Amino acid sequence: MPKTQDVLTPIRQFMSSRTLLTACELDLFTALDRSPDTAQNLAQDLGLDTRALTRVLDCLVTLDFVSKDESDRYRPTESGKFLSSDHQQTLLPMARHLAHTWNNWHYLTETVRRGKNPHQQHVTNLQSAEQEAFIGAMHVVGRELSREIASDYDASFASRLLDIGGGSGVYTIAFLQANPSLQAVIFDLEGVIPLSKEFIAEQGLLDRVQFVAGDFYTQEIPSGCDLALLSAIIHQNSRQENRELFAKIYRALEPGGRVLIRDHIMDETRTQPAAGAMFALNMLANTRGGDTYTFAEVRDDLEHAGFADIKDLRSGQDSFERMDCLVEGQKK
Repeated sequence: MPKTQDVLTPIRQFMSSRTLLTACELDLFTALDRSPDTAQNLAQDLGLDTRALTRVLDCLVTLDFVSKDESDRYRPTESGKFLSSDHQQTLLPMARHLAHTWNNWHYLTETVRRGKNPHQQHVTNLQSAEQEAFIGAMHVVGRELSREIASDYDASFASRLLDIGGGSGVYTIAFLQANPSLQAVIFDLEGVIPLSKEFIAEQGLLDRVQFVAGDFYTQEIPSGCDLALLSAIIHQNSRQENRELFAKIYRALEPGGRVLIRDHIMDETRTQPAAGAMFALNMLANTRGGDTYTFAEVRDDLEHAGFADIKDLRSGQDSFERMDCLVEGQKK
């Protein structure tokens, strides 16, 4: 029989999350990373209330994101340093993005009653500086998994990769490094393409990548490729939006070309992977029609667009961040 704490502990988890999000919004980890200090001094520097800041910092100590010495000076732990803007692999932009999603989750009860969130703030509509930071964080988060997937997936049949909504190009980079003869096209919004170029240039791959600005919701996508990658895209769409996107991809691909989808792919009960079930709720709160989909749903939508030989290549791990299930379809 479960104990009361077994029931209440997951309910209270929002307190830890909100503490961390507030610390990120106030940029406490950056300030303490640059100069460990007391709560009183830090409050004065940042224009915060000393008593309130002290309570936050002490909670961060219990969460092992901050340490506190005998002089009451606080400093980030190794985990906390990842939330400093000075860290080479900072996750601060991702944390701030999640703080935006918190606002939409606040209305989850009303969303369930109505079927949609009437107060939804579209967290994808970022200012240029926020967009740059977010894409940088996505690059850090995706670097290891992209290499793993590019290594496992046999792309030897392909000569030209189309990375749709490619962002930083982290998957393009991984596929090009794993396949030396492969060329690529990154297709993303006009404001994203300059960021893509920077990341590709850092890897010395500019001579193998073409950049095309556009919006796959309103425009056709570039043609002439034999492998199209949809990495963490389909969950932000309704099934109808995915059908329309799949049809565009089918038209654009060369005969015999393949589409590769990376996302949460649910079992028929829609409860596994568990992270995918939670992500579906995240899409309910934060998008107009997004969801996570079963293999049968993805297969049906791909077949509707004309794809055949559809395979569930990888069941993936139960991780909110990894989202590493793979589905492949082929244009006949």
